[in-house]
Amino acid sequence: MNAQIPFGTNDFAENPEPRCACVLLLDISGSMGGQPIDLLNSAVTAFRDSLFADSLAAKRVEIAIITFGGQVETVCDFTTPEGFHPPTLNAGGNTPMGAAINQALDMLQQRKQAYKTNGIAYYRPWVFMITDGGPTDEWASAAERIKQGEASKAFSFFAVGVEGANFDKLKMISVKEPLKLQGLDYRKLFVWLSSSLQSVSRSTPGDTVPLSNPAAPGGWAAV
Repeated sequence: MNAQIPFGTNDFAENPEPRCACVLLLDISGSMGGQPIDLLNSAVTAFRDSLFADSLAAKRVEIAIITFGGQVETVCDFTTPEGFHPPTLNAGGNTPMGAAINQALDMLQQRKQAYKTNGIAYYRPWVFMITDGGPTDEWASAAERIKQGEASKAFSFFAVGVEGANFDKLKMISVKEPLKLQGLDYRKLFVWLSSSLQSVSRSTPGDTVPLSNPAAPGGWAAV
């Protein structure tokens, strides 16, 4: 899987809309093999299609994907939905979650600097992590960066655990309460994520945007 080429200054000139950056941190370790990875691939594709269908979100939302399964890999650098071609994810390896989080936060810092350099307004970025396990590497430094970033409102970090996830560790890593996916309903999760990002993209940078409760009846998260 080759990382896509990141946007450059010409893209900002052609599309000066405010940006809402979202990094998907996807666990593709060996335990995700079979049906889970197939459903995840399908849901990510539907996520892209939903964002692309919204004319404003298509200009304002930027997606990046970092996977962690044996190694950490940036499989998609920041791009709007038009340039977002979901990769086919394959499961394998252990769960280097700490390194993946640190790489995502580094990417966000670089992207925010690019916005500032080019005079592009931006919303608070999101980091959205989905895992069915727990970190197999050093993670305390990543947890501290999340704590500092949330406190300074530099980004919002969300952790979603699939069946088998180590919620004790996730609670130590994420400031926000980790959510548990009901079954393998990745599609419903990504429908919520797409809808939430569309709502943010319709607001003014800096505004507080109320999000629907994923743990409400009919939602994707188990209470």
